[in-house]
Amino acid sequence: MTDGILGKAATMEIPIHGNGEARQLPEDDGLEQDLQQVMVSGPNLNETSIVSGGYGGSGDGLIPTGKSISCAGREVWVGPQRCLVYLREAGVRELDPLGSGRHPSHSTTPSGPGDEVARGIAGEKFDIVKKWGINTYKCTKQLLSERFGRGSRTVDLELELQIELLRETKRKYESVLQLGRALTAHLYSLLQTQHALGDAFADLSQKSPELQEEFGYNAETQKLLCKNGETLLGAVNFFVSSINTLVTKTMEDTLMTVKQYEAARLEYDAYRTDLEELSLGPRDAGTRGRLESAQATFQAHRDKYEKLRGDVAIKLKFLEENKIKVMHKQLLLFHNAVSAYFAGNQKQLEQTLQQFNIKLRPPGAEKPSWLEEQ
Repeated sequence: MTDGILGKAATMEIPIHGNGEARQLPEDDGLEQDLQQVMVSGPNLNETSIVSGGYGGSGDGLIPTGKSISCAGREVWVGPQRCLVYLREAGVRELDPLGSGRHPSHSTTPSGPGDEVARGIAGEKFDIVKKWGINTYKCTKQLLSERFGRGSRTVDLELELQIELLRETKRKYESVLQLGRALTAHLYSLLQTQHALGDAFADLSQKSPELQEEFGYNAETQKLLCKNGETLLGAVNFFVSSINTLVTKTMEDTLMTVKQYEAARLEYDAYRTDLEELSLGPRDAGTRGRLESAQATFQAHRDKYEKLRGDVAIKLKFLEENKIKVMHKQLLLFHNAVSAYFAGNQKQLEQTLQQFNIKLRPPGAEKPSWLEEQ
């Protein structure tokens, strides 16, 4: 029905005189009723627009002659008075020639407290990113200056020597740990071979009457070696576990503090250099404020640097004491266990494990928890 109405309206023409004014034609009552029915039912406002095509501006709040209403995808040309009435009844908004809608004037809704909170959070995040960017720039500049020999750096010779010694010690202990794990793997393979060989000798002693005594002696010897090997393997495992804890936990924790100290040292030197450059510049009102701000920031980074330097010194001291205590015990255990094993002294080997409170796990037993190993 709408297409028929619009089609009928679309065929209407408005004659134009030479002076550019539109001449009123007799109005079609049927078209008026049809358009009124469309306006009452409501056009599709999402597709409604008014395209400027007239010859003059609107006067007294009326829509100029020759404008079209796009309704349901089709343009309807109507007279000015009737167009204004229909638009007011339907609430159709008037659009500019480019198609951008001009809505009726309305009061702006005030922002609620949620908007204020969101703006506050966004401002805080922006400040964090800004500070991070400035700090990263200054530290990168300082690092490059040190690498190319143009900048100065703060050096604590005694502490730097201890840190370098710690890194070298850690590398050597990691090598010992790797070799200890390899020894454990070889001992386990040797035990499996000895166990299989003892079973083979025992089987042959039953099937070879003429060599029963000789096969029996060798079977008993392999079983004894296998038992002593399990005791030695338990001692070596305890040694490797202790070295692993010392390297991957105690030394690594100290080196993490060292990394924080080195980062704080770089920041301290970066802001120190920035403060020195500002101090050499002109002293005006703007520079004085920047100098005071740089002085406060420099002091904060100086306090952080000195605190971490003290933490590193304390941790290095405790690490050295702990390392000596742990390694004294573990090296004594390793020596006694290996000597007793290769001497064939089963009693001394068992006493060594009892001395260091090492409990052997029976075959097939589950691995104890970390707390049980301590």
